[in-house]
Amino acid sequence: MEVLAPAGSLQKLRYAVAYGADAVYAGGKLFGLRAGSSNLDEKDLREAVNFCHQSGCKLFITVNIMAHNRHYQALPSYLQFLQEIGVDGVIVSDPGVFATVQAVAPAIPIHISTQANVTSAASAAFWQKMGAKRVILARELSIGEIREIRAACPGLELEMFVHGAMCMAYSGRCLLSSYLNHRSANLGACTQPCRWEYFVTEKSRPGQEFSLEEDDHGTYIFNSKDLCLYHRLAEIMAAGVDSIKIEGRMKSLYYVANVTRVYRAAIHALENGKEPPQFLRDELDKISHRVYSEAFFDGFDSIDTQYHETSKYIRDHQFIGEVIAEGNRSATIAIRAKFSIGDTIEFIFPDPSQDFTWKVTRIQDDAENDIDFTKPNTTCILPLKKSIPLNGIVRKKL
Repeated sequence: MEVLAPAGSLQKLRYAVAYGADAVYAGGKLFGLRAGSSNLDEKDLREAVNFCHQSGCKLFITVNIMAHNRHYQALPSYLQFLQEIGVDGVIVSDPGVFATVQAVAPAIPIHISTQANVTSAASAAFWQKMGAKRVILARELSIGEIREIRAACPGLELEMFVHGAMCMAYSGRCLLSSYLNHRSANLGACTQPCRWEYFVTEKSRPGQEFSLEEDDHGTYIFNSKDLCLYHRLAEIMAAGVDSIKIEGRMKSLYYVANVTRVYRAAIHALENGKEPPQFLRDELDKISHRVYSEAFFDGFDSIDTQYHETSKYIRDHQFIGEVIAEGNRSATIAIRAKFSIGDTIEFIFPDPSQDFTWKVTRIQDDAENDIDFTKPNTTCILPLKKSIPLNGIVRKKL
């Protein structure tokens, strides 16, 4: 089973590949549903394709907006560019965009986005007949329904989300952001009003707010839990799913790297007839997340997807830097957050068995002067007294 990781930037893409992704999905500057992500310009896209292919990895590009007339002026040339640089697929939700890909860039395989709401074997078969190579299944499907789609559509690749943020709207087709903030979720500019705190007001009492629940923080009536299907991977594999997808193009490189390596290692364990270990599942609690749910996996009767207490993230570990160079038993760290002498920090690597903790007894700045603590957006040198693997990331427990 393919592990498909998100990449909101070229740097995150490199970490996704280093930490075990078989394929990466990213967006260009146009036509994707994550306008808030840094995304990849044409130079970055060329570099990303070359890097992925040299690493034995595939690159899929999102072209999954609900397109309006104005978008079709620039779309053909953009698709032809993607074909020319050799991307491995485009992710599409709009039938007009689908037809345009087939007309102007026929060499690019087409993947049907989860935004297209494929919830049945009939819908999957329709897209297969139209020429789609892959369907990204709606999050609302149970494992039983996925098995039925697999049986009905041999030869069609099936992809499903297994981890990350979920939307209270049906597979993300939401108008709240457009209605409340004049920014369309279906054009990539969602302001996430489902995460806001809401109160009730009465027309004749302006300025008075009444909580919908007895909670000082208000209520979070639209707020979804995060998806985590780590413990269901064996069933997903047995159902014939081709690719498991991690949400998170707007998340940190630490999130991308750690979640990718967890699912990569879990799949490796299953392929070798072993149960994915609990310590890997525990790693998913060490990234920023909301309360986890298995969502619709067991059907609509069992769903527990909304969390009404708060929309805040759970954070018990902090991403503090990445290793950018290894010296003679030392490491140069690009600092993201402060740490000090006396702190215990953790190093993680693509192979979780190589992780280790370190008590900080000495820090040097980039001029090799001793310092007591670090500052974000600088570099420092840590004398580790040991050699370390490549692509290390540093965190600390809060």
